Amino acid sequence: MSVSVDPDPPADGTAAPPRRLRTVPRRRPPAVISLRDRARGALLGLAVGDALGAPAENLKPSQIRERWGRIEGFVADDPAGTDDTEYAIFSGLLLAEKGTALTLADVEEAWHTWIADRDEGAFRGAGFSERGTLENLRRGLAAPISAQHRHAWSDGLAMRAAPFGVHAAGRPAEAARLVAIDGTVSHDGEGILGGQAVAAGVAAAMVSHNPDAVVQAALSVVPEDSWTARSLHRAVRAARLARRDPEATQLSMERAVRKAVVIGGYPWTDLAPEAVGLAFGAFAVARGDFRGAVLTAVNMGRDADTTAAVAGALAGALHGECAIPSPWARAIGPVRGTCLPLMAGRHILDVADRLTPPAPTAPGAAGAAS
Repeated sequence: MSVSVDPDPPADGTAAPPRRLRTVPRRRPPAVISLRDRARGALLGLAVGDALGAPAENLKPSQIRERWGRIEGFVADDPAGTDDTEYAIFSGLLLAEKGTALTLADVEEAWHTWIADRDEGAFRGAGFSERGTLENLRRGLAAPISAQHRHAWSDGLAMRAAPFGVHAAGRPAEAARLVAIDGTVSHDGEGILGGQAVAAGVAAAMVSHNPDAVVQAALSVVPEDSWTARSLHRAVRAARLARRDPEATQLSMERAVRKAVVIGGYPWTDLAPEAVGLAFGAFAVARGDFRGAVLTAVNMGRDADTTAAVAGALAGALHGECAIPSPWARAIGPVRGTCLPLMAGRHILDVADRLTPPAPTAPGAAGAAS
């Protein structure tokens, strides 16, 4: 608590009350959120965003409004995640096993063992980048050649990048390094940069209370002259300007962000710089609020499951599992293995618990325990 002194008495000579000290309240410090709560918030937030956005995937905002008005919750009777959540579990399990020693050979072997070498159908719901990678691996091509297909620029790495930020909490550069290793099997160029931006953003959110720090961390790991960086800058700038407009509405803010990054007339909605820009734009519009960030991403359409999954991971890491509305959290169960059969029955929270970094040891704790 700080103190201040009442102003000096009037200059006209009139009597003034005795001078006294008065308190000036300080801003209450943010509540402490454990790393475990943040880890569970990040990955459960990803799964919630994925399930909320799945029905709106590839739709225009006008089509969303025509069908449901504004989406404010689950619009499916039996909400479920897509390949976004299943691939995040896949990458998270591998990362939990290998940690900082993860190598490209580890990732390629996991793709073969868990996906490519299994004869279990067409992996329904997999994106173009994943399908292209599987075809190359099955033809005997090795990484990084396996990523040389027509969709190496997709957001397929961004959608599974959050576990790397959880693992490398507070270390955006390390999160970016690890996710690039994972992504080299399936992505190249802007596809990898999108994953790095997301991983670094989550890593920063795991130890911060400031949404601006999350954005800065994402920008710090991608080249300033890259498409991904430019898209991020435009999206966040549009979000901030829209928020300052006294006449702004939720719809006008969504339109501003969308206009800043969407490539008009381009047929594919999984373009990494666009999807990552929309996700961070939604996060900025909501100032990191979980519900606001996810619903903003969902209602902007395009690759809505991925943009909402990324926005949910960022906001969940920033505020923890308790920030996720309980009805949404309860709707997330073990994944069904629709895309990756070997992931069936696994829950995203189990992966979060395995990836949670150990809590830092207080100075002198070891000596006191001995």
